[in-house]
Amino acid sequence: MQGARVNLKGWQQAAVAFGSAFGALLDPRRADLIAALGETTGKPAFQRVLQRMRNSAEGRDVLLERPRVISTQVSHAWDMPQNTFGAAYAQFMGSRNFSPDDRPPVRFMDTDELAYVATRAREVHDFWHVLFGLPTNLIGETALKVIEFEQMFLPMCMLSVVGGSARFNEKQRTLFFQHYFPWASKAGLKCTDLMSVYYEKHFHEDLDEVRRNWGIIPCPDPKRSSV
Repeated sequence: MQGARVNLKGWQQAAVAFGSAFGALLDPRRADLIAALGETTGKPAFQRVLQRMRNSAEGRDVLLERPRVISTQVSHAWDMPQNTFGAAYAQFMGSRNFSPDDRPPVRFMDTDELAYVATRAREVHDFWHVLFGLPTNLIGETALKVIEFEQMFLPMCMLSVVGGSARFNEKQRTLFFQHYFPWASKAGLKCTDLMSVYYEKHFHEDLDEVRRNWGIIPCPDPKRSSV
């Protein structure tokens, strides 16, 4: 993590943030630009997350052991029994041909500890998709950004919500603001501090049980429920 980091002066950070925001609006598929925007605008938020993790027993374990959500460390999820959190994660990744190794590295954090927190926030993203039952389409990703904002207060998350909703067609926009946004606003506030969870130690547990333990409200089917 140390080798990938770049130390920026104040004006350089502002320039990278502006350029990343502009580029991400033009092409929201650029994960590297979205990542750079999150890092250059998110230092105060990551500092607050770090403090919360230090105040939590499980969060302290995460900081001490620094687990990574990479294939060599989470491959045991594929061996978990049906209905477990680990099996649900493996199915989510496999059905989409996703790899946990595809996330861009953190480059613009001042300290190694903050760089790890930012890395962890990036790498647990797919765990949150599984827990909240959200798809990986534009609506699902935008809804998850609402939850991420309420959990971490990262400016990038709110900018992503604005940018994502701007790309909706009229039907999608109505569905998002009538169904997904109210649910995500409530779900993000009701659940536990998700950055202080050592997810890998819960792979063997029943998915519904971990959702209950962490106060997770899965996304209701918009065809069958109103929020």
